[in-house]
Amino acid sequence: MTDIQTEKPKDRMRSIFRKLALWLYRNNYVKKAIDEKADLSAFMQRPSARIVIGICLMALSYVLGWPAVAFLGVVAIILREPLIAVIGGPLIYGFSHLVFLAGFYLTGAEYSVIFMRWAARRGVEILMRMGGEKEQPSANMNT
Repeated sequence: MTDIQTEKPKDRMRSIFRKLALWLYRNNYVKKAIDEKADLSAFMQRPSARIVIGICLMALSYVLGWPAVAFLGVVAIILREPLIAVIGGPLIYGFSHLVFLAGFYLTGAEYSVIFMRWAARRGVEILMRMGGEKEQPSANMNT
């Protein structure tokens, strides 16, 4: 019998989680995030007006998306004018995408990068814990 056949399912899962964590740790992005202990402290600072406006535009785009299309559909049914929904629906939906992109541009990628670095670090730490490791990966970890 091979090791895989005699290994308990719980131990097999731990082994898979540990191997996945080590594989992810080999990635320079993840390694740097762990070594620098990436955190979310940047979110504690007060956001600039540009970022607040960008977030508001992105939130508005969700209201302009499917809810506005549904509203136009209801109006088209009530007024018995199908062109309102046929033409207005795609137009308002496309406009909602433009509003979202404007908000995304104003907000910038700064916060996304901070969040993704933190998520990469936490994800590997959780995988290591699920793999039975007591300590988190570090720069001197044998990969």
